[in-house]
This record gives sequence, C-alpha cells and structure tokens, in this order.
Amino acid sequence: MENLSPISVEPLLRGRFGRPYLYLERCETTQRMLDAGFPEGAVAVCEEQTGGRGRLGRNWEAPLGSSILVSVLLRPPAARRVAELTLVAGLATAIAIERATGLGAQVKWPNDVVLAERKVSGGIAELRDGTVVLGIGINVNQEPDDLPTGTKLPSGSLRLATGVEHDRPSLLAELLLELEHRYEDWRANGIDAIAEGLGERDFLRGRAISVDGVDGVAAGIASDGRLEVTTADGPLLVESGEIMLTGASFSR
Repeated sequence: MENLSPISVEPLLRGRFGRPYLYLERCETTQRMLDAGFPEGAVAVCEEQTGGRGRLGRNWEAPLGSSILVSVLLRPPAARRVAELTLVAGLATAIAIERATGLGAQVKWPNDVVLAERKVSGGIAELRDGTVVLGIGINVNQEPDDLPTGTKLPSGSLRLATGVEHDRPSLLAELLLELEHRYEDWRANGIDAIAEGLGERDFLRGRAISVDGVDGVAAGIASDGRLEVTTADGPLLVESGEIMLTGASFSR
C-alpha cells in the first residue's frame, strides 16, 4: 500500500484543500505542523504521531502507515461557532468512509465517527492566532492487535469492518474534498447546512447515556450543535462533557 507522501496524494486532490501539502513520516502531532502563516486549506499529514491527542487530552496512537492523520488550517467567519467544526469534520469523514467501504457510518457527538458499532475516527479543533487547526484521525488498515483496548466505545478500523485493506491516498483525497464542501456549506449557512446529514447518521439518538453523571436518553443534535438529552428533570442541552453509553438503544 502506498504512503501518504505528496507524490501519492497531490495528483488525487480535486479542490483547494491540500494546497500546500506538508508531509512527514513521523511527527509529534500534525496539529503542530501548521501555523497562522499558512493559507486556508493548508494540510499537514504524517504516517505516525508520537504525541497525537484527541478530545479531552486523550492519546491517539496508531502503527506507522496504518491510519490517516491529517490537520487542516481554517479561517472560519467570526459569526460561526468553532465548536461546530468537529461536527462538520465528523459528517465529512463519515461520508468519505461510506464511499470507501460501502457501509453506513455514523457520527457520535461531538467528534467521533462510528462504523459497525466501533469508533474509527475522531476530530479536534484548536483555536490558534485567529485561525482554527482542525485535526482528523481515521483508523484505516489496523488489525485487531493494533487497536487499543479498554475504551468506552470499542475501537475499530475500516479493514476490520470490511475484511480488506484500503487505499489511504484515495481516501485522504476524498476526505479533503468532502471536508471542503461541507465546510463551505457551513461557512455560508451555519449548522443548518449539515443538519440533515448529521440527523441521518446520529449514533447517539435514542440511546441511554450518562453526561457527566446525569442519566438520560439522547434526543438528537440541536439546531445550535449542542446535544439534546431527555432526563428525569426535563430536557438538557449539552455544550461539552463526558458521554457514556449506559444501556441498550431505545426506539428512534
């Protein structure tokens, strides 16, 4: 399988994201490869991260050459909520994964993508000097022994879900094009522009969950991007928090 070097990926790019395209075989994190001096759409990629992080400071580890580890520099309008960008990324990633695998993918609020009931992707958005660096990690070709254990939601990969290896350069190119399209829609029209796609792929909706110790049932992603939860004390809108599945799915 090819690596994600410029010679493998740049000929496949079809939009403005990925120009320029920064690449290292190993790095601490792709989030640190970009700064405000780069144009919007600049992309950083590496084959292995030594200090990759996910949401809430969690580590993101993967064997060399098994994943897509990418960061994109964005300059969203001041009127838009930066927190919504992980949902934009989640939807774009889910669609790219669906095209690569032929399977339905779901978005787990606020930043994960689930395939065959296993987490295969996560995202993080960091404000920096008036810009946002949006990081996305996708487990592509890991085998069971390569995946972490003991996670709240079992970890998976595209290979584990389909039984075949996947071409990472073409998947990355598809992801960047889809992210560009969803980002432009969001820039122009906000969360409403991606609400339908998110609703169709909402992993948590109808499931019994606990949010920072408060039990309830996820009712869906609200119009402002927050998670709506039905609790014994009434509706709860969640801006951020630790989400845990606590029981079987309820009727949707």
